[in-house]
Amino acid sequence: MPPTVVIVGRPNVGKSTLFNRLVGRSYAIVDATPGVTRDRREGAAHLGPLAFTVVDTAGYEEADPESLETSMRRQTAAAIAAADVVLFVIDVRSGVTPVDESFARWLRRRTKPVILVANKCEGKVGKSGLVEALGLGFSEPVAISAAHGEGLVDLYDALAPYVPDVVENKGDIESQSAERGEGPIKLAIVGRPNVGKSTLVNCMLGEERVVTSPIAGTTRDAVAIKWNYEGRAIELIDTAGLRRRGRVVDELEKMAAADAERAVDLAHVVVLVLDATVGLDKQDLTIAKRIFDEGRAFVVAVNKWDLIDERRKTRQPIADRLERSLPQARGAPLLTFSALTGAGTDRLLPTVLAAYGRWNKRVPTARLNSWLNGVEQRHPPPAIDGRPVRLRYITQAKTRPPTFVLFMSRQAELPGSYIHYLENELRGAFDLAGVPIRVHQRRGKNPFDKKER
Repeated sequence: MPPTVVIVGRPNVGKSTLFNRLVGRSYAIVDATPGVTRDRREGAAHLGPLAFTVVDTAGYEEADPESLETSMRRQTAAAIAAADVVLFVIDVRSGVTPVDESFARWLRRRTKPVILVANKCEGKVGKSGLVEALGLGFSEPVAISAAHGEGLVDLYDALAPYVPDVVENKGDIESQSAERGEGPIKLAIVGRPNVGKSTLVNCMLGEERVVTSPIAGTTRDAVAIKWNYEGRAIELIDTAGLRRRGRVVDELEKMAAADAERAVDLAHVVVLVLDATVGLDKQDLTIAKRIFDEGRAFVVAVNKWDLIDERRKTRQPIADRLERSLPQARGAPLLTFSALTGAGTDRLLPTVLAAYGRWNKRVPTARLNSWLNGVEQRHPPPAIDGRPVRLRYITQAKTRPPTFVLFMSRQAELPGSYIHYLENELRGAFDLAGVPIRVHQRRGKNPFDKKER
C-alpha cells in the first residue's frame, strides 16, 4: 500500500492546485473563492519515481462548534490521523497569518512529520514570506509554485525520506488489472441537492467520511472513496447535487455539476437518490436519462422513507412514472430506506452488485438466435418500402453495457419502436432488467450476390 501524503492549510493557499499538480490532472475543483474544498479527496500521485496517495483537505478555519466549518475541520483531522506525512501549505505572498500560526501550533502537537510548503513563489515573489515562515517552528520551507510547477524538485527531496517506495510501470500494471476485471467497482451516488447523498455515503461506510449539512450544495467535489465490501473492492463516489441547468448561474456550482456529470460518465453503477417527501421530480428523470444514455448500470434509491406514513401510495407513483417516462428503465431496482436511521440501507450494496453483474452479462450466441427465432415468429418486423425484412441472426458484441448486433436480410433501418420491442424482450428473456441495452443493425452478406464476393 503506498504511503499517504495529506495537504493541509488555511483556505485559498493553493492546496487543490498542488493536489492537481501531483495527480497529474484537474481532479479537484480550483477557484479563487475561499473554502471551495469541503471534503477529503484522494488521488494516486507521482513525483518523479515516487508514488503515493495524496489527500486534499478543506481549509483550516476557527469557527463555531456547530458550524459547517467545524465539520470540515474534523475531516482534516481524520485525514492527518491516517497520514504518513503532512504538507502544510502557506501563501508566501500573504505572509504568515494568525490562522497559519494557530494551525502550526495544532500540528506541532501531532506526531506526524510535517513539511512546510511555501506556495505562490513565482519568480522572486514572497522572499520576505519565506523568512517569516521560519518562525512557524518547522524545518526550512520548500518554495514552490503549484500553479506553474516550479520547485517540485525541492519538494521531491523533502518527500523522499517519507515515501521510499519506487513504483515502475505502475500504469501498465493498473491497465492490465482493469482488463482482467480486477479493478474496483466504481459506484456513483447522484441526485438533486439535499436528497441525502452524503448522509447515505456516511451510513454505508459507518463513519463521518464526508461533510453533511441541511444546506443545499454542501458537497462540491465528486469525492471518490476506496472501500471494501465483503471482499469486493469498491470506489464509492459522492457527488454534488444536480439542479436544472437553467437554474445554475454560479460558476462554482457549474464546475461542481460538471464534476458530478463526469463521475456518472466514468462510473460502472449509478445510484440515483430521490427524496421520498418530494417523489420523482422532472430533474430526477433528466439525471436518469443521462445515466442510461451513458450506458451505466442503474439503481433507484428512495431516501427519507422514515418520514412517509402512506408508503404504498408513495412508492407506486414513483415506479409508474419512471417506467412511463423512461421505458428503458423498466425493471430497474427501486429501494426505499432512511440514510439517517440506517433502516433499509443494508439492501443497497447487494442490489448494486447484482446490477453490476447484469451490466457485465454475456449471452451465448446460440441462446440469442434461438430467442430471435421465437421473437420474429411472434412479432415479425414491419415491411420497409413495401418489402419484408428478414432477421438473420444476432450476436453480442460487448458488455458494459450489453451491446448486440442484429443482422438483417437487406440494408434497412428498422423503426425505433421495433428496436425498443427487441430491447424489452432481451431484458425479459436474459435477466437484464434496468440495464441499458444497445442494438446495432447490420446487413447480412448474401452469398449469391456477386457484388459482395
